[in-house]
Formats: sequence, C-alpha cells, structure tokens
Amino acid sequence: MTYVDSSPPVSIYPCVCTHINQPCRGIVCECSGPSACPDGSSNGTCSTQPGGYCYVTVEEVLDEGGLVVVERIAGCLPPDESGFMQCKSSQVPHQHPKVIECCEKDLCNRRLRPVLPAGSEDSPPALPAPPSSPAPPALVAAALCVALLAALAALWLLLRRRRAGKRPPSPPVLTDHTEISSGSGSGLPLLVQRTVAKQIQMVESIGKGRYGEVWLARWRGERVAVKVFFTTEEASWFRETEIYQTVLMRHENILGFIAADIKGTGSWTQMLLITDYHEHGSLHDYLQLHVLDPHTLLTMAYSIVSGLAHLHMDIFGTKGKPAIAHRDIKSKNILVKRDGQCALADFGLAVRYVAERDEVDLAPNTRVGTRRYMAPEVIDEKLDLADFEAFKMADMYSLGLVLWEMCRRCAAGAGAGAVRAEPYAPPYHDRVPPDPSFEDMHALVVVERARPALPPRWRHAPATAALAGLMAECWHHNPPVRLTALRVKKTLAKYRAEGDVKLV
Repeated sequence: MTYVDSSPPVSIYPCVCTHINQPCRGIVCECSGPSACPDGSSNGTCSTQPGGYCYVTVEEVLDEGGLVVVERIAGCLPPDESGFMQCKSSQVPHQHPKVIECCEKDLCNRRLRPVLPAGSEDSPPALPAPPSSPAPPALVAAALCVALLAALAALWLLLRRRRAGKRPPSPPVLTDHTEISSGSGSGLPLLVQRTVAKQIQMVESIGKGRYGEVWLARWRGERVAVKVFFTTEEASWFRETEIYQTVLMRHENILGFIAADIKGTGSWTQMLLITDYHEHGSLHDYLQLHVLDPHTLLTMAYSIVSGLAHLHMDIFGTKGKPAIAHRDIKSKNILVKRDGQCALADFGLAVRYVAERDEVDLAPNTRVGTRRYMAPEVIDEKLDLADFEAFKMADMYSLGLVLWEMCRRCAAGAGAGAVRAEPYAPPYHDRVPPDPSFEDMHALVVVERARPALPPRWRHAPATAALAGLMAECWHHNPPVRLTALRVKKTLAKYRAEGDVKLV
C-alpha cells in the first residue's frame, strides 16, 4: 500500500502527554459507511482512544446490479497492535483490490484520497481461467517453490527417522556423554525419555527432602518412583541424570533408572527423574519398623557394599565405565528391595574420575553431604579435591556408620532368641542434636575422634561380630587405613548365607 501521512510516525504505544496539565485524549475522525460509524449512521464523526488512528479505505466491490464500483470507507482505529496492523494490511495481496491510508490528527482522513493500483479501477471482476489457458509464470514459480520445500521437508523427516532407528538422539542434558544410549542398560532409549513426562500419572507423595519430593506414579500400568526436583536444585537433577546415563552403570544394587524429563509451562517447570519403585522405602524407614535376623543383616550389608564396589570400580574399554564416588552415603539414600537386598540411590553429589585426563569431574552444584555422615577430613575441610581415592575413602567412612545402624536392629547375641535389638537410632544420636551443625560434628568426630559405641552383645553373634570389625576399619580416622569397598565385599562373601530373603 501507499502510506501517506505528513504527521509524525505512527506509534503503537499509548499516548504520552507533553505538558503536565494537558490530559491525554483521542482524535476525532470522519466516519462514513454503516460499518464504520459508531451510531450506525452512514456519515458523521467518531473519536479514537488515546493513540488511535483515522483511516480511509478504498476497495472494489460489486453493486446490486453486479457492476464493479469503488467503495470508500472512513473511520477510527484502536491504538493497539490490531489498529497498527490494519494500517499495514494493504501491503499484502487481497482477492479484491483494496488500499488503506492512516493518519493521526483531528479529521485528517477527510484529506486522504487512497488510489487503487493502476488498471484495477474499472476492470471487471476476475474470472477463473479456462482449463486450457496457461498459468501465469509467477503462479507456476510459487507452486514449484512449495513443491520443492515439501520434498525437502519429507526428505529431512525420512533421514531423521532412519537415524532414530539406528541410534537414539542425545539425552535431555548436554554433556560430553550425549552420544550414550541405553544400550548399556542405563534406562529407556533417550528418544522415549523425552515423552515419558506426558505419560506419567502421579498417584501419591511418598517422601520429601531438601532436593524436592518423591511420588509414587504409574507409567504404562507399572508402578514407578518419580523424583521431582525443586527449581533451585537443577544442578542436582543434571548431575544425577548424567550419572545414571553412564555406560555400564546398571547393577542390581544400584537403583534402576528409567528416564529423565522436564515438563512445564511458562510459569512453572518440573525436573523429573523416573526410577524403579521399591515399596519398602529407604533403609532408614525400614529399620525403624523391622528387626533384622542375622541372615537378613548379612544379605543387606553385602548388597550395599556390592553396589558401592561397582560404583567405585572403573571398567576400561571402548565404552568403559569411569570410577564414581557417591559422596552422600546414608541410610536414607539406600532403598530396600522386596528380595531383601538394597540399592544405592541419590547421585546428585556424585563425582567421576576421568582416567584419560587424570582428573576428578566434580558436580557443579552447591549442595554438600549430610553432616552426620561426613568423614573427618570432609568436616575439617582437608579433603584433597584432586585425589579421587580421597572421595572413595570418605564413602567408606559413611558406609561404616550405615553398617552400625543396621547392627543395632539385629536380634542376635548371647542368650539365643531372648536377645532384643536396640531401638533404631542414627549415628551419634546420643552425642549431637537431631540436626547437628558443622561445629558439633567437628568437635565430636575431628577433635575427640569419637565413633558410635559397639554394644557388648554384638561380640556373641558371628554376623554382628564380623560387621563390628569391618565398620571399625571403615571409619578409621586415617583415610588410607580404611578398607576398600571391594575388600569389604570379599570379607562379607564368606559370611553370606545362600538363598534370597523374602520380606513381608
């Protein structure tokens, strides 16, 4: 269209007063035509809102006799974007020739005389071309362009489907390991993971923590656990997803990973981690409700250290597994399975050892471990962050405290069946508050070098006596003296009874 106006450029923003005492107001425009005047009259004036426009349109229409005539309509347009876009509307082609001009002064549209394109004013209405007539060159070119674009889009979709069939695309988190698929058993194919959030049906909340909330949910008819992270814990979700996607990570004593996804709208976001569901919950909760027999105690202890040994182990190969340290071993991060074994969970603080570069891949988040379970060198801030073995030895200290929690709930010792287990209690329950500070733990663990007390009855049963000796070596004050996870696993293998334990 031809946009003619001697006034300042059109603004789509509300009017701004240039004088303090001058109120903002709209402008008065000529209106002609029943559809343009507010009172329904064919001619008159109308007033716009502040910042509005006056306009005049000229369009070819058919009169009652079927003749082509030029119709002129004048009126007011609103100040918002719809009014501005109407002023620009004649820049796109119309079925019938039409042109519009706008201005921004009182009754300025009386002077507007829009002109239709040359050759259109007295021309008859366009008739469909006969089948035999050749199409205009411009139409042919446009059709060819559309056909070419459609062919390119179809080719792109075909290539994408073929690639998806050969190898899943990258996971939702972009790292150096984005080429990893679920071929190692680390979860669903990554293409499927991106749609899992839409298929999850939340059932009930089963736990809350500092990172977020855990829900029991249903997916494809199966019960799963969904860990919903707070938006402030994005780094933990990122790291945990990254660790679970590690090649050869899957192990019977590590929580089974299904998928990771993000869902939300513009106002909220949920970061989801979908894993296997274990109805017995965490070891912390299970020990409060159940008393263990020696067989169950050894089965649980062996499964925990087996998972930790697999985590600490590095597997060399084309797609090998790096060594991983958990950094937050505690009874709340260990789940109890139906067959009596346990599985390690919560890898939001885990670190990996990259053998190719001989460096420790630290988690990029601000969280720290649980103070009650922290090793002395961690509390004293003397842990060598460049030494991966130091992280593994810190895990072993925490493992010793978990073994102590389990032994307290084992009914074994002198007097055969008359021995009762101690009530559940966390490590150092009798020495520090329920939520101990760094100062509390530093004074107890670093300065006093105190460790949880070992009841005399433990010495009279093979299971608790064996574990008492192991835990004392695991929580030694000097990290290099502590046992490795593999050494503890081999020692427990001698005491482990055959067969599975069924929990009811």
